[in-house]
Amino acid sequence: MRRRAFIGTLTAALLAAPPTAEPQPAGKVTPIGFLSPASSTTAPHVLEAFRQGLRDLGYVEGQNVVIEYRYADGRAERLPDLAGELVSLKVDVIVASGTPAPLAAKNATKTIPIVMASAGDPVGTGLVASLARPGGNVTGLSTLTPELGRKRLQLVKEVLPGVSRVAVLWNAANPYTVLLVRETEAAARTLGVQVQSLEVRGPDDFENVLPAAISGAAGALVVVDDPLTVANRMRITNFAARNRLPAMYGFREFAEAGGLMAFGANLADLYRRAPTYVDKILKGA
Repeated sequence: MRRRAFIGTLTAALLAAPPTAEPQPAGKVTPIGFLSPASSTTAPHVLEAFRQGLRDLGYVEGQNVVIEYRYADGRAERLPDLAGELVSLKVDVIVASGTPAPLAAKNATKTIPIVMASAGDPVGTGLVASLARPGGNVTGLSTLTPELGRKRLQLVKEVLPGVSRVAVLWNAANPYTVLLVRETEAAARTLGVQVQSLEVRGPDDFENVLPAAISGAAGALVVVDDPLTVANRMRITNFAARNRLPAMYGFREFAEAGGLMAFGANLADLYRRAPTYVDKILKGA
């Protein structure tokens, strides 16, 4: 099977800033919270992009900002407690990855500003009221992923015109992936493709779930982008390659790990741009 890579570079930064905060006094070392459902080793280039974005705006870690990192290591159930820790530390702003992390942060505080770094569907999951007027204390960037479900399946059909059954691997513990799977199923009906659902909820589920794509005679695999699947991308792409199963992924990191195709937002760019929201908030926006 020849390897092809369709790597999308979509980015969305459509949300307004949250309500006005107090300007930061000169010389203050600003505490920033960073909440992630993954681990510190999941995508180090993305974390470095975030730090570079801060440096570009004059924020140097250890000098005028201190970052309190909290990682759930793929265990979404840990996020509420980790968000509570950041609130108790009285950080000035919380930067949260994906969708479950900002949801946990929003449930933990109604006053500390929250910047989403890569939420899948902030409106559909209730993080914000709308893109133009988010309301509350949440703002930031979105991958706008549900709208891409149909396009990804269309690309699979272009590469494999005869495919009739597609396995969809998704994290059932992430609220936004439910919306994306629904979009994919609707597209499948239009394209005449049967969908086989492969649900995971934690890092221990992949070993038992992935083989079902083979036993179920799926002709292709679609992997829903999510912190859990990103963290396990090597396991997933190796499985697909070993079983000669053509697969479509949500982020370029999967293609760079050996996956066949990827179409979606540029994660590193999103995290590089997230500090612009942090900067506005710290300056009183």
